[in-house]
Amino acid sequence: MSTVAALSATLPPAIPPTVRRFRQPKKNIPQTKQERDRILGFVRAYFADAGLVPPMPLDELREHTEKLMALRSIDPLYRDYTGVLLSNELWRESLATVPFEKRLLLMPKCLRVESKCPAPFDEFGLLCKQCGLCTIQDFQNEAEKLGYAVLVAEGSAIVMSLIQTGKIEAIVGISCLPVLERTFPYVEAAAIPAVAVPLLQDDCIDTTVDIDWVWDYIHLTSDDKTRRLNLNALHDEVKTWFEAESLDALLGKPHGQTEAIAREWLARAGKRWRPFLTVAAYQALRENPEGEMSDDLKRAAIAVECFHKASLIHDDIEDNDALRYGESTLHEEHGVPVALNVGDLLIGEGYRLLADSRLSANIRAASLKVAAEGQRELCRGQGAELLWNNHPVALSGTQVLEIFRSKTAPAFEVALKVGAALANRLDEVEDPLHKYSEALGIAYQIRDDLDDLGDDSAADNNVSIRPSIILALLRERGKGEVLETMEALWNGRCDTPPDKPTIRKWAEESGAHEKSMLLLESYKEQAIRSLQEVEIPNLKGLLRRVIGKIFNELEIKGWCSDFEEKNITEQAKAIAAKAVEHLAPAVPSASA
Repeated sequence: MSTVAALSATLPPAIPPTVRRFRQPKKNIPQTKQERDRILGFVRAYFADAGLVPPMPLDELREHTEKLMALRSIDPLYRDYTGVLLSNELWRESLATVPFEKRLLLMPKCLRVESKCPAPFDEFGLLCKQCGLCTIQDFQNEAEKLGYAVLVAEGSAIVMSLIQTGKIEAIVGISCLPVLERTFPYVEAAAIPAVAVPLLQDDCIDTTVDIDWVWDYIHLTSDDKTRRLNLNALHDEVKTWFEAESLDALLGKPHGQTEAIAREWLARAGKRWRPFLTVAAYQALRENPEGEMSDDLKRAAIAVECFHKASLIHDDIEDNDALRYGESTLHEEHGVPVALNVGDLLIGEGYRLLADSRLSANIRAASLKVAAEGQRELCRGQGAELLWNNHPVALSGTQVLEIFRSKTAPAFEVALKVGAALANRLDEVEDPLHKYSEALGIAYQIRDDLDDLGDDSAADNNVSIRPSIILALLRERGKGEVLETMEALWNGRCDTPPDKPTIRKWAEESGAHEKSMLLLESYKEQAIRSLQEVEIPNLKGLLRRVIGKIFNELEIKGWCSDFEEKNITEQAKAIAAKAVEHLAPAVPSASA
């Protein structure tokens, strides 16, 4: 069977059927997801420090919003938006204590794809036909499964009448900023927990929303003991384990020069996502999620990073890369034979750390089995790419995603399953962790592709062919010169490869960039969906937050600013300037 045929034989998991739509947010909404998540982080930090208590009168909410914005230098254009997020945070813990069956999920009908939506209306609102064209169906099904009452309607009168029945004790809403401002007095008067995820547009047609925020609030429950766990602090602590002194304390001093080189490479820069995932899974599955972490856990997390760092050494040799983390790769420093040997040593060290644990024999065996299976699958994925390199032919987007599934997802799966094994609960969560890891790994690699093509800092700014979702989609969607260049590039016949700015331009004009972003969001949501069958609130809640943690900290270099600049017209700039000058002082509530 040919390499291409083999890649087609096993397809990655199907992405959710919902038709994703990307629209530029209104100018009074932060323009990128990364910026919106950053402001939410500021809000949560401020709330924790200030010790605020609900309910809070509008004047006091305005005052705290102004303090927060001044403290964090938030653009005055986002005052109303920031106020909503602060109001949400006021009610967040109260919402968590309300049973699902006592909550209302209120959604606006403008989330639908209006031109194609088959759903009729009655006096209570939209009657969803489950056509799969928008997120209304997804939110409604999941909320009703949990026990929520669900309405797809506008208007405060319906909401107030439901509140007055006594059957609704909390609201999770989705709405635009103007509606939130108008409904603040109603929910303030009712004094019930209410949070709202702001729509990214307020033109009442085909609107969009930050989907992961909605999922987070829908599932928020006091049964999840990890909801207060500070993931940033946890990640920062994991990073400290890879400082030279910590490694020596946990592993002992290195013996000989080869081990010293391996230890130095292990301590070298890295995001430490994989050991972080090991610790996150363990913390979520243990009896006390905020308890102290043992040396056995730390060594297991280090073992996971040993496997990863070994794969990077081998990958750099196979790809003939000269730089890693902005420094020379290990084989450039010490030669290929030494680098290969160091990589092999790190693999052995990883298995040793798992085997030498003081935990029970069945836990050690489970951890070792997880690591071995992951190593095997990773090599199969890397092997498919290497064999393709020997005889490069054009790959479809689906074939590229299959390489991602085999090459990137196993490392995430090993990390999570080792954590579950250490907690002695792997049997309970093995299948959903597999599905979660596949979706997470594919999303991570798509994001990595976007980041690579947005980084102009590399010494060689020309694009070389490799399995890349951007390049695959560009070949599928390109025309004329673009198609001819992509065909030549994929088949090794391109004498002068295009540079990265050119690829970005072509990708945006052809829709390949937008399609890549759609795939990224779809696989992120698929990771969230995979948790639906998980019956452990701590694991379900923590892994949902982990997705936001990982992707919010990643930055696509070059793309976002280029895309925003292209879409901002002189008219839009004038409107934004006027809005800043005449911004109304009122801060909307977090009510739906």
